[in-house]
Amino acid sequence: MTTTLLRTAAELHARVRTGRRAVVMTMGALHEGHATLIRTARRIAGPDGEVVVTVFVNPLQFGAGEDLDRYPRTLDADLEVAGRAGADVVFAPAVDEVYPGGEPQVRITAGPMGERLEGASRPGHFDGMLTVVAKLLHLTRPDVALYGQKDAQQLALIRRMVRDLNFDVEIVGVPTVREEDGLALSSRNRYLSPKERRTALALSQALFAGADRHAAQEALRARAREVPATRARAEALSAIGESRAAADAHAVAKAAPGSAAVRAAARLVLDEAARLTPPLELDYLALVDPDDFTEIGDDFTGEAVLAVAARVGATRLIDNITLTFGAAS
Repeated sequence: MTTTLLRTAAELHARVRTGRRAVVMTMGALHEGHATLIRTARRIAGPDGEVVVTVFVNPLQFGAGEDLDRYPRTLDADLEVAGRAGADVVFAPAVDEVYPGGEPQVRITAGPMGERLEGASRPGHFDGMLTVVAKLLHLTRPDVALYGQKDAQQLALIRRMVRDLNFDVEIVGVPTVREEDGLALSSRNRYLSPKERRTALALSQALFAGADRHAAQEALRARAREVPATRARAEALSAIGESRAAADAHAVAKAAPGSAAVRAAARLVLDEAARLTPPLELDYLALVDPDDFTEIGDDFTGEAVLAVAARVGATRLIDNITLTFGAAS
């Protein structure tokens, strides 16, 4: 489809709107993960709606020593990716269009949740991110805005900002897209050498190891709830050779919840990757409540986010998965 490139908010506001407007915000260097967001936006907007993709490398999100200058800028290729995925418009404003008075003196503050994990590693990052998201929501005036779940803390903070500050927009999270080897798609993957990429695979492998341990524990807990701890039941199980299964199930049922075991399983993979050449340099591994990104306790039930961030060579990568902890009986 034909995709229109616009540079100013005035051009965007002049467009006639006949349906829902869905916006996908990016910093460019579009890949299949972005394309998935755009295709999802196209489905949500429908044939009568409009999909707008923003391409803006936000200087407020980059701290000292980060990769603002070398961040890839590939607008021509981005237009092609956006068009194939179903975008009607690519809105690629200049810095002075978004920040006409220079760096804004008034900014949105992410609060305590923005100081944890990514916020602790990149001070001020989430303040800059929320400020530009708020600006772009005003400039694009969407009915719905879509963000990838790979940036789980970012997505949580955007949802909190929209709720706390009464933005009239629906926020949709779209699942992480992975390459065939499991590495989460990211514009920064292009910086990795072949050897660095092999090391970087430890991020997703650690998350999958944690998920596997979690699934095994939840399965045992479910079995424990189905196996009453009575002498008659134990004798019946013993007669058919299942006494060990019953014992294991009840042992798990009485054990502490599995958050520590999940962390340990993931940490083992990361520790091994730290001994590779080149090594993986771990920033954090955390199992957190997605509402505030604090570490979950032993009695936690519901959805939690297992998140990891690490550096391989000069490239910093993040990844996460969602796990659901059931109530123990």
